[in-house]
Amino acid sequence: MSAFLTIVHIFGLITMGCSGLMATSFLTSLIAHDGATEAFLNGTALTFLIGALLFFPTLRARKKVTRQTGFLLVAIAWSVTPVVCTIPLQLYFPSLSFVDAYFECVSGLTTTGATIFSGIDTFPMSINLWRHELNWLGGMGIIILAVAVLPVLGIGGMQLYMAEAPGTVKESDLPPRIAQTAKALWLVYAAITLTCILSLKLAGMDWFDAVCHAFSAMCLGGFSTHDASISYFNSVPIEVVLTLFQLIAAINFASHYVAIKKITIRPYLEDMEFRGILALLGCSCLATAYVLTSAGTYPDYLTSLRHASFNLITFATTCGYMSQDYGQWPIFVPMWMLFLSCLTASSGSTGGGIRMIRTIILLKQTRLELFKFIHPSALKPLRIGDQIINNNIVTSVTGFIFLYFMCAVTLVFALIFTGLDFVTAVSAALASFNNAGPGLNQVGPASNYASLSDVQTTICAFAMILGRVQIFSIIILFVPEFWRK
Repeated sequence: MSAFLTIVHIFGLITMGCSGLMATSFLTSLIAHDGATEAFLNGTALTFLIGALLFFPTLRARKKVTRQTGFLLVAIAWSVTPVVCTIPLQLYFPSLSFVDAYFECVSGLTTTGATIFSGIDTFPMSINLWRHELNWLGGMGIIILAVAVLPVLGIGGMQLYMAEAPGTVKESDLPPRIAQTAKALWLVYAAITLTCILSLKLAGMDWFDAVCHAFSAMCLGGFSTHDASISYFNSVPIEVVLTLFQLIAAINFASHYVAIKKITIRPYLEDMEFRGILALLGCSCLATAYVLTSAGTYPDYLTSLRHASFNLITFATTCGYMSQDYGQWPIFVPMWMLFLSCLTASSGSTGGGIRMIRTIILLKQTRLELFKFIHPSALKPLRIGDQIINNNIVTSVTGFIFLYFMCAVTLVFALIFTGLDFVTAVSAALASFNNAGPGLNQVGPASNYASLSDVQTTICAFAMILGRVQIFSIIILFVPEFWRK
């Protein structure tokens, strides 16, 4: 009973926090006179009331935090919170179904960036701000989940990161307690976001677009205030700024914290994930630009490099902006972009997918196995940098990647079963599972997810949540042994 009360108490606090965030959109609507004031006023009041009814009655109750409680809280925070966040959308768009509203809010909070909306350019400022606030809040939630919460549950976070990427971030570099760690990371996240806002304003955006796109760029969420996304601006400076900050967001935020704290770039230079990301994206941009030039998609290599670089990096980092309709490009390029979204982002970043560090460990383990075939009597441990990687970590990574691909295949077949064509099903499943946003064909960059049925959008929403919590936090709830004392 105490574990149940703990969950109710904390979820009540989360819900009241959402009402506070909703209030900023209410104030925006009130100032802008954009017609959504009543929706946000009622939404803020109702959300706060729900949170208060959950929080205050359990304030003095005996709390008990267990591993089961922790996993349930993670699952509830990412799956039930979007229900509350749908309130202002449903109040303003009375014809909007709950399934579509839930999909939009899940996409925002999980920083996926897929949308069922069209005509976004004509939306009230407050509605667009609310969508981007969900993005930004979800991005910080991911970092706290990865770096501060999951280590307590023993399923990854900084424990995995520090074991797998030695020399980059030591335990002593971060504050010792969860609350202190969370506060430090919040400050870093907010400071970089503010820098992004100012940079986008200098690059040519107005203040509102700069704020919204900075929110979605830093969380790698991909929401935009325009149906045409970044192609609306057709600006090289804006594309350069967004590319830079998307790369920053794809790097472990603990590295950012240490670099800022010690005023040094050494954490990046020593970070194997960072080096892997730059090498992979650099080679991919050059190669795909060559493919586009050879196919005659663009008249010269520099033009091809501009468009290939921006769209490939935004998709690979799982942000999901769009400056060109890459659905019309030679099929190799968008499929390669989809593949990159599976593995490019760092651990402890706001990106999705397998994460680069797991890819590195699996590659090194594969190389080690080949070495052992040639030298069966040799005793050679797996190393990253100067540190030997424990076999338990290798086993954990291998198990995660196997489970990742099994989930991805299951999601693809589930969407095919509902009637989607193969390319749409594969791209929608992977884009949702990797929290990357747009896919191909029916859900491609020139379209959105509005054409999907309720069953299909529900599958995609589940895929977003499953990918965002790194699978285990959801799957483990269905294991009978988990519930045994």
